[in-house]
Amino acid sequence: MEKGVRERIKTTRQVIGEAKESFDNQIKIQKLKDTIFAVNEQLTKAKKQGAFSSLIAAKSIPKILHCLSMRLMEERIAHPEKYSDEGKLTPPEVEDPKLYHYAIFSDNVVAVSVVVNSARKNAKEPWKHVFHVVTDKMNLGAMQVMFKLKDYNGAHIEVKAVEDYKFLNSSYVPVLRQLESANLQRFYFENKLENATKDTTNMKILFLDDDIVVQKDLTGLWKIDMDGKVNGAVETCFGSFHRYAQYMNFSHPLIRAKFNPKACAWAYGMNFFDLDAWRREKCTEEYHYWQKLNENRTLWKLGTLPPGLITYYSTTKPLDKSWHVLGLGYNPSISIDQIRSAAVVHFSGNMKPWLDIAMTQFKPLWTKIVDYELDFVQACNFAV
Repeated sequence: MEKGVRERIKTTRQVIGEAKESFDNQIKIQKLKDTIFAVNEQLTKAKKQGAFSSLIAAKSIPKILHCLSMRLMEERIAHPEKYSDEGKLTPPEVEDPKLYHYAIFSDNVVAVSVVVNSARKNAKEPWKHVFHVVTDKMNLGAMQVMFKLKDYNGAHIEVKAVEDYKFLNSSYVPVLRQLESANLQRFYFENKLENATKDTTNMKILFLDDDIVVQKDLTGLWKIDMDGKVNGAVETCFGSFHRYAQYMNFSHPLIRAKFNPKACAWAYGMNFFDLDAWRREKCTEEYHYWQKLNENRTLWKLGTLPPGLITYYSTTKPLDKSWHVLGLGYNPSISIDQIRSAAVVHFSGNMKPWLDIAMTQFKPLWTKIVDYELDFVQACNFAV
């Protein structure tokens, strides 16, 4: 009897001990959970702060760029007759549809000069290339001076302010803003079918972002059969990523009825446009139609890519991926082989090559094109 009592007491003590240990473990687990939650909160906060800081850095104007713009403007003010095109006849090459035309929109004078420099250096016949540089009124003078400081191997460079194009308003797709001449306006903006046969030469133009570097001759783009499509672009989808579903609200009946959520998205930054096809497909009207429908932002949120994906849905010609390699402003994993084979490399992302936050392994691709020999560049202490 006494032995049985001792056994029960022993068992009870063991159960109590195990219960206490279990209780202690639960307390420890709860404390660990609280710690993990607190760390996750701190991590989320740090990520948000980091993203915000990165965005501020990406949108800021480095002191050296500001310095260069100011010095170029001083030169423009001191010698207006030397740099102004006001009152001068437009060179015929600027409007010649048989030449290779580019459109670049930017307020960054160094970035644009890198685009033009890299393109004309790799062009086999640079005198057949026409660059239409469009900026704002504030940076117009600096741009004008920059592109008259040196010869570009015969390449033709037109610099205009976007405000100069009175026949277009701000909601138009920017690539068309460079078409200034009255003849080209009539040809491309009148909705008359007979215009399509007035000229046997298709007007094609290459749109380039200001954060790209050209590495090869691009004239092969003008030889591509566009199959009647409007926009030539490199597709960016892989697996389930970069599909239409990521950019538009497919719960909206208009979007759901018109588009395939699995359709492949494509890249902005190097786009080849057939302007005859553009007019024939009424892309400008299509763009305005959808922009008006999205005034309350229920079809897509902010950004320029969604309305582009909508406008050129089923009218985009996929280009070989070697024409345009993206991500040098955010993806450190891009291979050297991809970069070497690319006709154009694109610093898409926040880590632009002219910023301190640029990725060091990619930055030399851009800095080697900068005109460091120019006096104005040297005066602003540009560092390689």
